[in-house]
Amino acid sequence: MKTAFKSDEWSRRRFMEGTAQTFLGVGALGLTSRARAVTGVNPGLAERVGAAKHVIYLYMNGGMTHLDTFDTKPGHENQGGTKTIDTNVDDIKISSLLPSLAAQADKLAIIRSLTSTAGAHDQGNYLMHTSYDQGATIRHPGIGAWSLKFKGRLNPNLPGSVFIGGDSRINGGGGFFEPQYDPLTISDPQAGLKNSKLRGMKKEDFDQRLVLASEFDADFHARYNVKQVRAYTQMYDDAVRIMQSRDLAAFDLSSEDKITRERYGDNAFGQGCLLARRLIEHDVRAVEVSYGGWDMHNNVFVAAPERCGVLDQAMGALLSDLERRGKLEDTLVVLTTEFGRTPRINQNEGRDHYPKAFSSVLAGGGIKGGITYGKTDEGAENVIENPVKIPDFNATIAYALGLPLDQVLYSPSKRPFTVAHKGKPVLDVFA
Repeated sequence: MKTAFKSDEWSRRRFMEGTAQTFLGVGALGLTSRARAVTGVNPGLAERVGAAKHVIYLYMNGGMTHLDTFDTKPGHENQGGTKTIDTNVDDIKISSLLPSLAAQADKLAIIRSLTSTAGAHDQGNYLMHTSYDQGATIRHPGIGAWSLKFKGRLNPNLPGSVFIGGDSRINGGGGFFEPQYDPLTISDPQAGLKNSKLRGMKKEDFDQRLVLASEFDADFHARYNVKQVRAYTQMYDDAVRIMQSRDLAAFDLSSEDKITRERYGDNAFGQGCLLARRLIEHDVRAVEVSYGGWDMHNNVFVAAPERCGVLDQAMGALLSDLERRGKLEDTLVVLTTEFGRTPRINQNEGRDHYPKAFSSVLAGGGIKGGITYGKTDEGAENVIENPVKIPDFNATIAYALGLPLDQVLYSPSKRPFTVAHKGKPVLDVFA
């Protein structure tokens, strides 16, 4: 019994208890009391044929500038110092800061007419992730949670949804759904899944302790044979299964060759995109990769090239890899942000918050590549053609994933909600 109190014992315990949030929604220090959603009446909306199985959601936290990325206005004073280049599609031009994506424009559906009324970061993040305005009394589910709720996990040995990034507050979590619909958070993609391996202990010793723990808890389980207690016990079984599963290798980037890792970029976002590719190959349904630093109130023409360079390299490598591996058609890749930046350059050579008009990109998952949708005026200040509200954009994502847009689910307070609020999918972007 001398090994019973080794320091690594606590880290293993933290791993096993931490997986409860993803697998079964129970906490280490108490049983959850979060109410459950129930299925409402389905009016019979047909599921899209050939729906995507996975979504990789690339979120540019801070407000990605549309004039310096996907909606350039060459010759206009609002454009500033960012140049425009041709792409591999004759009538599409984008920022010179995105050469890799320009070479793959035939894969992209660029939406240039997004519009919102949420001009603050928290409200904009929340609206983009959930389709609902932020309120004090309820949290709404994000697209990954809706996908899991309707479709279920594809791989029982791995979480159905994963968030990769430093600020997990911005992700589309499980909202009022059961806690198992929350994403597993990975802050450092290169660190793997921490505390998931046995160290300093033989498997036989570990198994023996599980048996002893089960015997010790048997009386409690018999006395309180309720769903949440059973879920708490099952959580340990799920945690052990993932610890012993070959699928755990999906989190280990060291198994990738050096050339592949370098293609994505030696940075957290690039390696996060590589990890996202590996996870969907192991049948994780939804992966979000966050990349911050887009809040460019000052010196936008200094900051944008660095941010765009990281984005361009990572997303370019991701799209190429997915296509080469035959995964692009069943994986929807989303690039989005909470709002754009002011077309008019401010006194600090920067751009401020601008929800009135901005751009996002869709690729794979049955999306028609090599197109633009919507249009802004000559200074990128106003949407003048095919406006797309945030719920419409999210309805388009949901439709690509084959989710029932009109299926009603109820919150614990019995309020009805749908996956994209009142949004309508942009059908013109589908092949």
